[in-house]
Amino acid sequence: MKLPILNELKKHPKGLFVLFFLEVWERFSYYGMRAILVLFLVSNKNEANPGMGWDQNNALELYGWYTALVYIACIPGGFISDKFLGKKKSLVVGGWLLCFGHLSLALQSNFFFFLGLVLIILGVGLLKPNISSLVGHLYSKKNDLREQGFTIFYIGINIGAFLSSLIVGFIGEYYGWHYGFSIAGLGMVIGQIAFLNGSKHIIDYSEIKDERVTNKLQGTFNITKIEFDRLKVLIISFLIIIIFWASFEQAG
Repeated sequence: MKLPILNELKKHPKGLFVLFFLEVWERFSYYGMRAILVLFLVSNKNEANPGMGWDQNNALELYGWYTALVYIACIPGGFISDKFLGKKKSLVVGGWLLCFGHLSLALQSNFFFFLGLVLIILGVGLLKPNISSLVGHLYSKKNDLREQGFTIFYIGINIGAFLSSLIVGFIGEYYGWHYGFSIAGLGMVIGQIAFLNGSKHIIDYSEIKDERVTNKLQGTFNITKIEFDRLKVLIISFLIIIIFWASFEQAG
């Protein structure tokens, strides 16, 4: 006997579950790494589970800058996607940057530690603003399943965040911080491979070259004063949201 929920899930495009799986592992790696970052920074170098031996204030300052830059990076990441790479390619490039970034943190080297943070910031900047857009591309605007599809996708975010704190946190604290970073990196690699294998089920309309679409897009730049005022409000709203979340994340 088939469960009703399975019948409902079958109505959704296969691409949704490809993006769902990628998002689960991307959030697993991101939140898992964040869960142990400050602990790793403040752990004494001479302890059984050695860290970097930083002062707590310096560790929290780095954590604050890191989480803020992750959100800010989504602005140039979205621009690069729209102007040059397209959304699917941005996910591929961003995904590999995240893989290499998390695995760099696993290496016991100050150079690779900071390199890893930079790569993760760049990777999230490319991946995060585009993956949700691709979910929207899977449905027509009039499709009743569209809202349900986004709900399923956001469940993936919560699953990844929940599991990461338990698994990465436990391994990092009891077996070694670098092993924790390694598990976070491994999770991202799993998600990336799954996405590459299933990307054929995802259509990126930003890569479709159609003269009619191009002409329509060119026409959108001839905006009225009212439309320009709305655009200014939208930009200000984006800045307020970025500042809010960057400030909110300072709490850890």
